[in-house]
Amino acid sequence: MNKKQTEKLLFSVAGVLIMAVIVVAANVILGFAKTRIDLTAERLFTLSDGTKKILDQLAAQNQYAEIRFYFSNERDVHPVIKNYGQRVEDLLNELRVYSRGRIDIKKLNPQPDSDEQDAARLDGVEGQPIQAGEEVYLGLAVSIAPEKVAIPFLDPQRETLLEYDIVRALSQVMSSKKATIGVMTPLPVFGQEMNPMMMRMGQQQGQEPWLFIQEVKKDFEVKQVPMDSETIDPEIKVLLVIHPKEITDKAQFAIDQFVLRGGKLIAFLDAMSLVDKPANPQNPMMANLPGGPSSLDKLLKAWGITFENTKVIADMTYSTMLSRGARGGGEKVPTFLTVNETGIEKNDILTSQLKKVMIPFGGAFSGTPAPGLKQTILLQTTADSQFVDGMQAQFSSKDIIEKFQSSGSKHTLAMRLEGKFKTAFPDGKPAAAAPDKKDGEKKDEKAADSGALKEAKSDGVVILVGDSDFIYDQFAVQVQNFFGQKLVQYFNDNLSFAQNMVEQMAGDSNLIRVRSRAVSSRPFTVVQEMETRAQAKHREALQKLEQGLQETQAKLNELQQHKKESGQRFVLSPEQQAEIAKFRKQESEAKGKLKGVRKDLRKDIESLEGFLKGVNIAGMPLLVTLAGLGLWFVRKNRSGAK
Repeated sequence: MNKKQTEKLLFSVAGVLIMAVIVVAANVILGFAKTRIDLTAERLFTLSDGTKKILDQLAAQNQYAEIRFYFSNERDVHPVIKNYGQRVEDLLNELRVYSRGRIDIKKLNPQPDSDEQDAARLDGVEGQPIQAGEEVYLGLAVSIAPEKVAIPFLDPQRETLLEYDIVRALSQVMSSKKATIGVMTPLPVFGQEMNPMMMRMGQQQGQEPWLFIQEVKKDFEVKQVPMDSETIDPEIKVLLVIHPKEITDKAQFAIDQFVLRGGKLIAFLDAMSLVDKPANPQNPMMANLPGGPSSLDKLLKAWGITFENTKVIADMTYSTMLSRGARGGGEKVPTFLTVNETGIEKNDILTSQLKKVMIPFGGAFSGTPAPGLKQTILLQTTADSQFVDGMQAQFSSKDIIEKFQSSGSKHTLAMRLEGKFKTAFPDGKPAAAAPDKKDGEKKDEKAADSGALKEAKSDGVVILVGDSDFIYDQFAVQVQNFFGQKLVQYFNDNLSFAQNMVEQMAGDSNLIRVRSRAVSSRPFTVVQEMETRAQAKHREALQKLEQGLQETQAKLNELQQHKKESGQRFVLSPEQQAEIAKFRKQESEAKGKLKGVRKDLRKDIESLEGFLKGVNIAGMPLLVTLAGLGLWFVRKNRSGAK
C-alpha cells in the first residue's frame, strides 16, 4: 500500500470518527435542551391543544400536581401490558416536561405485601388478577392536596382515550368544587314518591329516579329546574333539557340567555316520546299511547337548525328486532334504531368508544348552522332511511316496511354546535300575555329589553339529540334483583353516551378539544407469525400439563367426595392420607411445571422482541457502514486500475 492510499484510508477513518463525535455531541446537546420532534404519522407523542391549555392553567393558578403511577413492570407481565405501561409512562413524561415542573411523576412498582401495594390500595388503584394469586397493577392517582382522583386500571382497550382520561383526572383535581348540573324536564326522571291513596286502589307504587340521574348525582351537584323557569341559576354549569314538551317562550328565553353567558346546554328532544304518557286519561286505552313531541323551536331557528318533531326517522339498516310479547317471535321495527359503529362518529372523543346506541322512535335534525357556529355530527342514520308520520309509527311496522322508500341521504340523530351563539330573542324577553285593554289604550308589543344579551362573548357549546327515551332505564339497562341486591346490566351504550356528554361539558371546556389519540400498535404479519410459532412450540407441553393438572384435581375431588359419603368427616385412614398427599404433590409439581413453561414462552417472545429491537436499532447503521465500505473498495479498485 503506497503513501497516497494510506492517506485516503486514514482520512476516511478520521471522517467516520468525526461524524460519530458530531452525532453524539448533537444528541447530548438536544437532550439537555429537551427538544422533541414527533415523526409518527398519527402524532402519537404530541399533546393536543386542549391538554396544553389545561397544563397552562396549572401555572396560572400557581398549582402543583403529583401523579403516582403504579406499574408492575416485571418479566412475567404480559407483553401487551408491559408495552402499554411504557406508552403511559411516555405520555406522563410529556405532561411533566410541558408543565415545566408543575407536575411531579412518581413511578411505583407494587410488590405483594409491600408499602407500594398498600399505597396503591389507599390511592384507589386496583390490582388485576392474571394468574392464581398474582396481580398486575397499571393505574395512577392524580392529586392536588386535598383533592385526589384515581384511575384504578388503565385498560389498553381505551388506548385512544389515554390522554383524555389522564387530563380529565387532572382537570378534576384542579377544581375542588363539584360542578352543578341543572335538569329541566316534565318527565319523572327524579322518581315519584309513593302515594298511599293510590296503593289502596291497587295502583302502581312510587318509582326510583332514573339510573342516569342516579349516576350523574354521584359526581355532580344536581338541581331540578322548573319547566316554566324565567331564569337559570348562575351556579348551574350544564343544563340538561329532557323532552321539553310545550315549553314556553319565556323558558326558551331563559335557556337562550344561559347559553349566551357561557352555560353549556344538552337537549334531548323527541319526535314521539314513549315515556311521556297522557296524564289521567279519560279513556284507559289512551294510557298505552305514546306522548307528544318536543322541541326548542325558537332556539333551533336562531341556530339554523330544523328538527322534525312530527315525523319519526326509520332506517332499514338499523332496524331493531323486538319481541312480540305473549304472541312469541319477533318483529323488525325500522323506527326503533340500533345505531352501530358505522353511524357513530369515531374521530370524536365523545363517541369514539361507543359500539351501539339505541334510538327508539326518535327524530332527526337538518339545516345549516348559523354563521359563527361549527357543527359536529355525532350520530347519524344510513342512506337507507326515511321519515315516517308519527301516527303511522305507532302501529305495526309491517306497513312501514312494505311502503318504505329510501331517501338516499343520511340524517343527523345527534350533533354538537360550537361557536359564538346569537340570541333567538332580538327584541328581548317575551312579554307576558296581558288582558285586553279598552279602546284608546295602547298595547305593549314587546317587553322591555332589561339588559338581555344579544351575543355570547366567548365560544359556547350545545349538544342536541333527537330522542329522550334512550336514557330511560327500560331502553338502556336490565335490572335484576339478586337476593335483595339490585344488579344492573347495560345492553347498549345509551347511558355511556349520555354520561360522556355531561362529564365532558361539566369539566374543563378544553377537554372537549382533547383529540382522541391514535392507537400506537401497528401489527406486522411477519412478527405475528414468528410469535405464533413461538407459542406453538410450547402449546403441546402446556396442554399436557393442564390436562394432567385437571385429572389430578378431579381425583382429589373424588377422594374428598368419597370421604364425605363414608361419613368420615374428621378421621382419615393411612391409605387415604397417602393418596391425598400423593395427588397434592402431583398437583404442586404440575403447577410448578406449568408456571415454568409459561415463563419460557414469555422468554421466547421477549427474545424475539429484543432481536427485533436490535435489528431496528443497529440495522440501519450497519447497512450504512457496509455501504460506505463497499463504496470505498470500489473507489480503491478503480484507483488501482488507473
